[in-house]
Amino acid sequence: MLLSYSSVTRYTFVCFLGMLCLWAGVCRAQESNPPKVKPDTTLLPAATDTTQKFDERIMNNLRQMSERKTIMGKLLKAILVFDRVDENFEGMDAELIRQEYEKHNYKIVRHIDILSLDPFGYSISDTARVPQNFFEKAGNALHVKTGRGLIRNKLLFEAMEPLEPLALVESERLLRQTSYLLDARIIVNEQTTTDDSVDVFVITKDIFSLGGSGSFSASSGSGRISLRELNFLGQGHQLRTSYRFNMDRPRPWELSGAYAIENIGKSYISADINYINENYYKEKSAFLRRDFYSTNTKYAGAAGFISVKERLLLPAMAEDTVARYGDLSYTRHDAWLGRAFQFKSYNLGYESRGRVIAGLRVVDTDYHTTPTNNFQDNTLLLGSLGYSIRKYYKDRYLFGFGRTEDIPAGALVTFTMGYEKGALTNRRYVGASASVAKYSKDFGYLYGSVNYGTFLHDGQGEQGVLELQSLYFTKLYEWGNWKLRHYAQGRATFGINRHAEELLSINNEDGLRGFRSDLLRGTRRVSLNYEANFYTPLSLFGFRLAAVAFADVAWLSMGNKSSPFREAPYSGYGIGIRLRNEYLGFSTIQFLVGYYPRLPGNEDLRSIKTLGSTRLYYDFTDFRFLNPSVAEFR
Repeated sequence: MLLSYSSVTRYTFVCFLGMLCLWAGVCRAQESNPPKVKPDTTLLPAATDTTQKFDERIMNNLRQMSERKTIMGKLLKAILVFDRVDENFEGMDAELIRQEYEKHNYKIVRHIDILSLDPFGYSISDTARVPQNFFEKAGNALHVKTGRGLIRNKLLFEAMEPLEPLALVESERLLRQTSYLLDARIIVNEQTTTDDSVDVFVITKDIFSLGGSGSFSASSGSGRISLRELNFLGQGHQLRTSYRFNMDRPRPWELSGAYAIENIGKSYISADINYINENYYKEKSAFLRRDFYSTNTKYAGAAGFISVKERLLLPAMAEDTVARYGDLSYTRHDAWLGRAFQFKSYNLGYESRGRVIAGLRVVDTDYHTTPTNNFQDNTLLLGSLGYSIRKYYKDRYLFGFGRTEDIPAGALVTFTMGYEKGALTNRRYVGASASVAKYSKDFGYLYGSVNYGTFLHDGQGEQGVLELQSLYFTKLYEWGNWKLRHYAQGRATFGINRHAEELLSINNEDGLRGFRSDLLRGTRRVSLNYEANFYTPLSLFGFRLAAVAFADVAWLSMGNKSSPFREAPYSGYGIGIRLRNEYLGFSTIQFLVGYYPRLPGNEDLRSIKTLGSTRLYYDFTDFRFLNPSVAEFR
């Protein structure tokens, strides 16, 4: 959702940012690690009471204001929810692999009972809870619950079959990562368990799968409307559409749509069809895919085609006042197959998480229209060999607003070689990548990766890229029901002998959120991003509310040997609020205002603007082996 403001003063921005920093300092003081001494239980109630009194004082003040017969009181009473009941989450700081389940490995699964809950009024941790009001009951009446057969197809174990190691916890994670489920729990019935058999109880809770999002700018009259159905008739079919209107482009509208079928049967094969009709990009594609969805998956692969027509941005001249484009169109057929090999384990109750994975890929590309002579019809053969180790932890308030989230940790190392047979020239390809991540409750999460790849022609490297990336977020600082987490991200991309039309930008997700320039391009880029999320216990019409502050800095340079740091950086700073209802399929709603002190001199841009993106700026990178590929330059 997008709102436009006539003006925002710098004084307001500085004051709000200072308030968030003050909150961060107070929360850090509350959460600082004391010396490790034997706890004195007589002091615990007083410390807890102090936090609760502060929290209750704020909530009581707001509650009292909402009861006043004033305009502000009526407004607060209409939009704020004071008696929200949260799920009871336990063990969120524990590793997802539950040690107590190891004693059930290789036992026969006698029965699998599945309970699918509607999105409103029910609790996955308290199955006795039921909807209490009209709105919860009405929402459930409009919703079709996920079919138990669809849930059963997600499970990595079956009735009357031996229970493999990791099958219970991996099944729970796969259910929880499904877009149409809010959460999932898999429980072994210890009361009926015997020495050779178990009964398993599966509980899932849906989200309201029909949803959408939108944005609108009152100043320009432009906007976007998106609709999605993530679980059509409870069968896991997904439909997404997006429409933009009144755009300042050659054509005022753009349209895109996607249809996907997840996990056909119990094969874990998914099908997706995409259609995109934008001003500068058109796409038609269809694929069948099977990923390394679990740590013990043996085979993965994909096959499909994509047809693209786009207007490629060309390098800007010093005298240019508008961007220059060239037409590019091509058809590409793509197929790959991967096989994972497991290390032997001589411990019957433990399965090694490490896997050696080999993959082979064939990509055939036919160009129909090209803007320069740097494109040729070609067939590319790629082979990769990698080592992956994956494990997962559970936590909350990372990218969601309280739902259980799975945090990937581990390592992935991959080596890739290939050969491109082109219509004009032939080339070899070499590449390597490595990534690692660590997580703990007290430390937070730290991820780092390096990726390098280049084509070799006549002994010289061309179209090469070196990419570095890091992501860190702190532990969750809690002050009663108020919570704070900091995020920091660093990225660097260096092009090596790239073609003239292959350029980088710092627009939006590529560098500065909310920033856009058609003329500002380069071949080397470095960006640093910071964000603070302050979660409140308040709800607006059932949407949880969080305050957000961010600061982004990016450097951009042109040339294979130029340093980005020789150029003056571009930066962006912003504040706002973020809303999300975990029970709905809506995107996260953001009301953000950004300030950009430096802008390109030959473009008509605003230094203060509202941001139109509803997507979060950060995300996890899983340590699953993907298809053999050329290092991306974007």
